[in-house]
Amino acid sequence: MGERGAGVRVAVVGAGVVGLTTATMLQEALPGASITVLADKFGQETTSDGAAGIFWPGHHIRGEEEGDQRRWSSLSYAYYKRILESGDAVEAGVKRFSGYLFSNKESVWEPFLKLIIDEYRECTPDELRLHGYKYGVFLTTLLTECRSYLPYLTRRITARGGRMERRHLKSLEELVGHYDIVCNCSGFGAKELCRDMNVTAIRGQVFKVKAPWLKNFYFVDGGTYIIPGIEFVTLGGTKNFDSNNAEVNKYDSQAIWERCVAVVPSLKDAEVRNGQGV
Repeated sequence: MGERGAGVRVAVVGAGVVGLTTATMLQEALPGASITVLADKFGQETTSDGAAGIFWPGHHIRGEEEGDQRRWSSLSYAYYKRILESGDAVEAGVKRFSGYLFSNKESVWEPFLKLIIDEYRECTPDELRLHGYKYGVFLTTLLTECRSYLPYLTRRITARGGRMERRHLKSLEELVGHYDIVCNCSGFGAKELCRDMNVTAIRGQVFKVKAPWLKNFYFVDGGTYIIPGIEFVTLGGTKNFDSNNAEVNKYDSQAIWERCVAVVPSLKDAEVRNGQGV
């Protein structure tokens, strides 16, 4: 018998975290297929590169069926945990870490996460008093830092014979006749590529700082976050709906800095490496 997918031509459109992960999983499922990743941006050019990479699926993730959120989250966590427990964890930028979700506005408890991640519990009264919040959760989850993860996936794809092609597509119809399967992982690019006017950009801005003494992550009221990565700590953020501006805004920078220092005062001594609009 021949290999599964033998002779099948597959195009994956988009080289962010979704596109490259999709390409590697297709190579595993269809080892005989020819996989090509088509994108006009790669590596540090992509939005994925600036992402902190914490595994924390919130209540906004929804599917058509009631159980989709839990099923998708379970499969995703198992995928990253396999990398963590393999010999590739350091190369892929995957690590286990712990931290807090806090709010003075509403409960941050997500019951389904207790069944998925390694540790998930409500904060004790002492923890809430110490940090000064009304509601809180302590959890242990995974970080997948894209600055390492994207190159890791790229190496895996090319080592298995996959191709990376820099190309700007104006329509998926350009691929008709050249590929048997097309996977659209173009993210925000789908607005023009698929003429889908329902796709809306959400602008985010972050800092990358050096603060090696910081071990736990913090999310406060959904909009302020402090996430220790492998080399840098990511401070954020913003959620500007329907904004395509990728430039760093100095007013957003000041607001992010003030909010994060209020949560963890020792950050005032951190070395700022850069600010990013993503």
